[in-house]
Amino acid sequence: MRWSRAFIFTLKESPKDGITPSHIYLVRGGYIKQMGAGLYYFTPLGKRVLDKIMAIIREEMNRAGAEEVLLPFVTPYSLWEETGRGQKYGAELLRFQDRKEGVYVLSPTNEEAVVDLVRGVVKSYRQLPINLYQINLKFRDEIRPRFGLLRGREFIMKDAYSFHSSEEDLEREFQLMEKTYRRIFTRLGLEFRVVQADSGAIGGTGSREFMVLAETGEDQLAICSQCDYAANLEVATRRPRHLENPEKSSEIEEIYTPGITTIEQVAEAVGVDPYFIVKGVVKKAIYGNGEEELVVFFLRGIDQLEETKGINLLDALELVDATEEEIKKAGLIPGFIGPFGLPSHITYFIDEDLRGAKDLVAGANKPNYHIKGASLLDANLLGYLNHYRDLAQVKEGDFCPKCGQPLKITKGIEVGHIFKLGTVYSKKMGATFLDQQGRARPFIMGCYGIGVSRLIGAAVEQHHDEKGIKWGLPIAPYQIDIIISDIRRQKQVEIGEQIYTTLQQKGVEVILDDRKERFGVKITDFELIGFPIGVIVGRGVERGVVEIRHRQTGHREEVAIERAVERLIEIINE
Repeated sequence: MRWSRAFIFTLKESPKDGITPSHIYLVRGGYIKQMGAGLYYFTPLGKRVLDKIMAIIREEMNRAGAEEVLLPFVTPYSLWEETGRGQKYGAELLRFQDRKEGVYVLSPTNEEAVVDLVRGVVKSYRQLPINLYQINLKFRDEIRPRFGLLRGREFIMKDAYSFHSSEEDLEREFQLMEKTYRRIFTRLGLEFRVVQADSGAIGGTGSREFMVLAETGEDQLAICSQCDYAANLEVATRRPRHLENPEKSSEIEEIYTPGITTIEQVAEAVGVDPYFIVKGVVKKAIYGNGEEELVVFFLRGIDQLEETKGINLLDALELVDATEEEIKKAGLIPGFIGPFGLPSHITYFIDEDLRGAKDLVAGANKPNYHIKGASLLDANLLGYLNHYRDLAQVKEGDFCPKCGQPLKITKGIEVGHIFKLGTVYSKKMGATFLDQQGRARPFIMGCYGIGVSRLIGAAVEQHHDEKGIKWGLPIAPYQIDIIISDIRRQKQVEIGEQIYTTLQQKGVEVILDDRKERFGVKITDFELIGFPIGVIVGRGVERGVVEIRHRQTGHREEVAIERAVERLIEIINE
């Protein structure tokens, strides 16, 4: 491709809402242009990167035995009513009516559609397993689209769905998809981690996310400093701690603590470390059937409730803060709530880290009083045994549940997610097959997604500097940028054209910068757009050499003109 004939444009100014490097450089480098909130044009440069990513994904999915299909982007809302997900997805699901007043949605995901495709067609266990995937548009009506391609409303996704006759076969496919995803992201040149995750609105049980590590990521991850344990903070666990309170209590006593309601105030008034204080967090659970319920979560004073754990525990739509009025109406005393003497009608749970703890300070469930010296050693006798759950949000320095070493908290960008759906969708949609005994059974399913367009942004977040993007060879729009320093000098033009033509003949993806622009403009664009290799055809031709610049490392080398093509092929094949 000749730059003078290409639709390529670069910008000096950053987008007004540009915060992340990927958003700024993809817009400035002319890869994308905003159409509306969360909606982007892909230019020829952006489309070339997108195509390369999709090609790698297709190769690996086909290698794993999956078959490509194309499902409608627009799907009937009636399919979503079959599974009950229409209400659960909420406002992110864009609904609309056609001229016949039929209700449809722009698909954010396609579990319902693929079950509708398979049901009635796959009738016997002999036709299983199958894994169907597509690379297609998706739409989520994000309330605050931001960060360019990292959180848009319209996006491109690879979603795959597998159908099985047994849990064992689902597990086999789940492991195969994890290996396949590892190969995909490795080939894309990304630093990533596979983490335990929450299934969210997709549903199911087993769930793993593939996270590209980046400080601009929206997801917080707990990662072990020694072993391979990694989990999204929403579901991360820790090894219980066992510290003894130096302030021993020979008996349980009530302490008068007028107006003292915060953990910090209690710690100072009683003279105890917040670790040994029991904190009561009151939330209002909102359920899918419209019902509401006040729930108390008890944790150590140094910990915070991880709301996703609470939502999953209760199978609720969401948890919201209870008002002081609601707390009082339930018979609780704000600021003085504890697990001892709690009203019998209150639903409550206790964090696992408090199991068997002693010498604790907790609210006395009466105004202006706390209890000191309380113990959960006799939890079974007290009726607490069935109330223990993992509730706390993991912190930096907590201990890994796998090896016991300290955990680190870092950030990541979710680029892939795999689920074990089980029979969540097939049961609700009446999708069955006949097993070996001739009995009708619901399909056992898996689901495997990759954010294809998001991968472009994630790659830039990991590979950039203050000048622009630093693409790796596998996904760069062009591998080599030949820069004719001064288009007015015939010898430079002849050498540049010669190298360009020879590389094209050898199948190398190369662009020739033959613009009537200053050299400074050309080199700035080379660095901003991020081509992996630059060939400077300049004054060195008088000495019989050209300069090769490596965008990733900044390394420069001079090579003889007659050896330039050979050396460039070597670099590409390294």
